Amino acid sequence: MKKPLVGALFAVLLLGAGIAPATAATSHDAAPAAHTAVKADQQIRAKAVTFAGTVALSNCSGSVVRTPSSQPGDPALVLSNGHCLETGFPAPGAVVYNRSSSRSFTLLNASGSGVGTVRASKIAYGTMTDTDISVYQLTSTYAQIESRYGIKALELSTTHPVAGTAITVASGYWKRMYNCNVDGFVYRLKEGSWTWKDSVRYTSACQTIGGTSGSPVIDNATGKVVAVNNTGNEDGGRCTDNNPCEVDENGQVTVRQGINYAQETYGIAACIGTGNVFDLNRAGCALPKP
Repeated sequence: MKKPLVGALFAVLLLGAGIAPATAATSHDAAPAAHTAVKADQQIRAKAVTFAGTVALSNCSGSVVRTPSSQPGDPALVLSNGHCLETGFPAPGAVVYNRSSSRSFTLLNASGSGVGTVRASKIAYGTMTDTDISVYQLTSTYAQIESRYGIKALELSTTHPVAGTAITVASGYWKRMYNCNVDGFVYRLKEGSWTWKDSVRYTSACQTIGGTSGSPVIDNATGKVVAVNNTGNEDGGRCTDNNPCEVDENGQVTVRQGINYAQETYGIAACIGTGNVFDLNRAGCALPKP
């Protein structure tokens, strides 16, 4: 998985380079201006997508998100990965639910500049079972964030993503965007002890790195979040840490070295009720329960 960058910047200073996502990113990656060139048509499509609403965690990326029914006065939510939780990687089968947290996030504007800090009141939900997500509830409402910083939350799509869709992976940690397409979907994605269902596979242009964990995957046409970036096969290993493998309905295993993946987010909204409160017993909510 795109592991949190614990000690990554120290490693960069010592070595000048590293293999992300395991422990470090290269010094080249630390400079937002040194982005990998993309095709002209990808650049044109990406103009509609900005960094506004993305956040930088201490070791990962994330975004301020809302459901279609979220209200301005609701406490805002931040989406990232389960493996980015400050409590450590949740064990297979484990769910973190309504746990107090005071974690802070740097909020970015459209150009990728930090405009302020928002803070969590709790981890509303987090897991690495079936999916790899964390959702923090903030001490600020959407209205307060928009009034103070002029930043609106990104909306969560409530429909399954579509193969071929042009997407942008927007990393608040690196202030870097990756443009590619949804290549397809993986019945089961296995990495070490964890298994994720119906994962998004990117086309090869999205060469995400360590620190991009938790980045929103944005549909370029709608501007909505359709997935959250979480892993990639680094070394061609088979189903090991940092080397996820694809498993189909018949148990056939496929390894795609250098290909990266995300977890769909369309099911999250069904688990959030009035006041942006997680309710895992709501009709249509299929997220794992504690």
